[in-house]
This record gives sequence, structure tokens and C-alpha cells, in this order.
Amino acid sequence: MAAIEKVGLIGAGLMGHGIGKNILLKGFKLTVLAHRNRKPVDDLIGRGATEAKSPAELAAASDLVITCVGNSPQLEDIMRRADGVLAGLRPGTIIADCTTAQPQSTEALAAETAAKGGHFVDTPLTRTPNEAEAGKLGVMTGGDPAILARIRPVIDAFADTVVHCGPVGAGHKVKLLNNLLALAAAAVTVEAFAVAKKGGVDLNALREIVTAGGANSVMFQRLASYHLDGDKSQLQFALANAQKDLRYCLQVAEGAAVPTPVAAAAHQLYTLAIGMGYGERYVPTTLDALLSLGQKPV
Repeated sequence: MAAIEKVGLIGAGLMGHGIGKNILLKGFKLTVLAHRNRKPVDDLIGRGATEAKSPAELAAASDLVITCVGNSPQLEDIMRRADGVLAGLRPGTIIADCTTAQPQSTEALAAETAAKGGHFVDTPLTRTPNEAEAGKLGVMTGGDPAILARIRPVIDAFADTVVHCGPVGAGHKVKLLNNLLALAAAAVTVEAFAVAKKGGVDLNALREIVTAGGANSVMFQRLASYHLDGDKSQLQFALANAQKDLRYCLQVAEGAAVPTPVAAAAHQLYTLAIGMGYGERYVPTTLDALLSLGQKPV
């Protein structure tokens, strides 16, 4: 089979911009599709990318289509609508989905893609926009190893860790479990910070002792950097997405008949923050939501 030369990218957002930038730097031809924010798209066009007017047009121009959108309903719309990816798909084209998606939806879209003569693999991401820009993301893959081998040079353009997890959908299941571990850790860290702030505990002292012991974690350090150092580049992940990821994980757990009380509690914390108007804010602001509870109205 011919090597991948032309790549299409749908979803040039916080993570997608870095993906697209590094794909261009490695010499691949890139076609992009604008969504809500033109700034990253315009930057990629300035670096040599071409803009498509629809998902169908992008798919028709690509050997590989990378999707990196917010959730499964968004991806299903991009794939299935009249001018969607499936409408423009050429036989042999590969779709690699970086969305943190619902595994059942992934499996259904893979079947629809196969019926059109294409190939669908799941390639969800780990780490942050900082690593996306640096080309050092982690990627979990699900699907045919032969297809994944064909697109590996493209993945290597923006990732330094690639783990094959199994058949289509397996990558998304591992991603959801990874996010359960991270987001549950973030939830309990936020609660500890809230108690510390209201209980008169020195947060710097708390960080120093946690850093030196078994309670330390990447998530703790990101939240500490955000709240103690004012580093707003840490954990640029919307609360609405955190809640969605845990909801998808709870659905997987329910299908496996496994009780997940801790995941459910973390999900409810983020749901609470969203109900308070924090949905578009980043995960660290859950602390602000907690601290505002019980305050007397002005």
C-alpha cells in the first residue's frame, strides 16, 4: 500500500493545533476544517495547510483523516451528515479518531466506514496542549495493527508514546480509564485544597510534604502549579469535557457490571460545578466552585 501523504484534520483546537503543526513540520500535506475558533486554523494555513469547506471535501482530499472533536455526538454529526466525512470518503481512506469518545459509538462508526470501503481506528490522546505543541503526546490506539502501522509515521509526528490497546474501541476504553484515574485524583486534590484554604492550612507546606511522599501525582502538581504559582497553562481541560469523559467511563463500567462509586462521586462533583456555571472553565476552577458554596450572597 502507498504511504500516507495527504492528511486531513478536523478539530484544530487546543490539542489539534499542535497536532496539525507537527504534521506539517514532518512534511505531510495538511487540509484543515474550521470550526468555532479561526485563530489556530489561520495559523496552520499560514504554515502551509489548505482549508476545506466541508468534512466531505476534506475527506475526498485525504489519505488519512484525523478527527479531534469534543464528544461522540459531534463526531457522529461530522461523519454522518449530508456533507460529512462518509459522504466524501474514498475507498482505502483511513479515519483516526483522537476524540475522547464513547466506545459503542466508535464501533458503530467503524462499521459504517468499512461499509464505504474505508478504515477506522481510534487514537485518543493523553497529556496536554503543551505536549501537543511540542510533538510529545501519548496515543492509545485501537484497530487493525496493519492499518495502524500505515499511519504510524503521522502519529510519530506529534507523539512520543504510542500504545496499541486492542481492536477498534479499545483505545477509547483505555483513554476513559486513564481519565478516570486523572480526574478522580483532581477531584480529591481540589477537595484537599478547599479544606486547606478554609481551614487555615499553608498550601505551600501541603505541597512540600505531598511532593515528598506517596500522595504525590502529576495531577496534584498541575493543580498546585495552577493555584499556587498562577501557571494557567496547567490542565487546560474544560469541566464540561471532564464530566463527559467520566459519564462515558461510567457507561463502560455499567456495561461490564462493575460498581464504580468513586468515579460516580467525581462525576457528581464536576456536574455540580457545571450547574454553577463553570462548564467552559478549566478543571482547576472546580476549587473556586467549592469555595463559593455556602458564601452569603452579595
